[in-house]
Amino acid sequence: MSLRRRVVVTGLGLCTPLGVGVKRVWKNILEGRSGIRSLPEIEAFKDAASRVVGLVPRGSGEGEFDEGAIVSSSERRTMALGTLYALCSAEEALNDSEWHPQTNDDRINTGVSIGTCIPDLESVIDAGNALRAGKSRLVSPYFIPIILPNLVAGHVSMRYSLKGPNHSVSTACATGLHSIGDAAAMIARGSCDVMIAGGTEACIHPLAFAGFGRAKALSKKFNSTPWLASRPFDARRDGFVLSEGCGLVVLEELEHALKRDARIYAEILGYGLSSDAHHVTAPHESGEGAVMAMRMALRDAGVNPNSVGHINVHATSTPLGDGIENLAIKKVFGEDSKKLLISACKGALGHLLSAAGSVEAILAILSTADGVCPQTLNITELSEEFDLNYCQNSPVAWEREGGERRIALKNSFGFGGTNVSLCIGEYIN
Repeated sequence: MSLRRRVVVTGLGLCTPLGVGVKRVWKNILEGRSGIRSLPEIEAFKDAASRVVGLVPRGSGEGEFDEGAIVSSSERRTMALGTLYALCSAEEALNDSEWHPQTNDDRINTGVSIGTCIPDLESVIDAGNALRAGKSRLVSPYFIPIILPNLVAGHVSMRYSLKGPNHSVSTACATGLHSIGDAAAMIARGSCDVMIAGGTEACIHPLAFAGFGRAKALSKKFNSTPWLASRPFDARRDGFVLSEGCGLVVLEELEHALKRDARIYAEILGYGLSSDAHHVTAPHESGEGAVMAMRMALRDAGVNPNSVGHINVHATSTPLGDGIENLAIKKVFGEDSKKLLISACKGALGHLLSAAGSVEAILAILSTADGVCPQTLNITELSEEFDLNYCQNSPVAWEREGGERRIALKNSFGFGGTNVSLCIGEYIN
């Protein structure tokens, strides 16, 4: 690992149920606000058993998503909503990084790694209805490009004329973090100098609610109090809250960033991946897959477990998943697990599926840079096995120990048994 190039974070972009824009979202997270709302009372959702949702606020006001400011009406016909969220976040991240490649060399050395999973469901249904009616001519000529997962990265690269790696990941709820890890690896090995990376998802649709509902994955017990529905680690958790949005980072080779005097938020130190090889939706009860991913990230980073101070966990608020991740943390860190500051941000945001890992990675990056860990919302009762520090009730200051830099892990896990962990460090030259 000593021969690889160092990779740093120089730009951030967010589009979430807590608003559009990194500063706004970070402020709302630290103030303990929730982005979870009641499902719209419209005919299409009348059969949904879960009535809670995390929607990106729409409008032309500050912190709202304004579709018309991102694309023209003719462009909109060619893109899924998740692509628009990615274009919005990419613009913020590039402006934040102050990286605007103008020369051909700069464009060749800048790439994109953005993933998504669930296609534009309304487009799929419309096309299916047209075929069943014997009217294939009514299928949009843009249908295939709209539903292809890699077209998100394609549209971002085309908008900014970026000619470097054009990469797309689709690993369920691990997508966003895999996208960042893959992008960091590309820079580290010299494939390019800069990457825009992360995940996006726009899946709020009756079909998604029906599918996840039939899988018994969604919260139903808190329909009348939606802000309480997502409750990672709490004894009353009963499923996740379906949400949407996007989180993108600008990753950069260290010397490239220093040469242009870029602001550096943090450094990507290590990347770990594994598979449970066990079940379509359920993690293995031993937590082995999560353990392997975390240990690989630490080994890749050359970091001892006792040097980690914070974990931004996957914790979706499901009865099985939260318990297994909690067990895995204890296996990796042993007695040191009691010292960790653990934040589960889905309590405030819900589960953004493909975008969850990258949105939460941005929050972990900000924790590392600012020295504060967000609180985990809605913990009112903990079962016996949940005896770690989950940053309940309020944000927790993250002090450096012995002058050492702050080091965090970010975990994400997905259907199919895919696991990923990213090791993030405070930047020290």
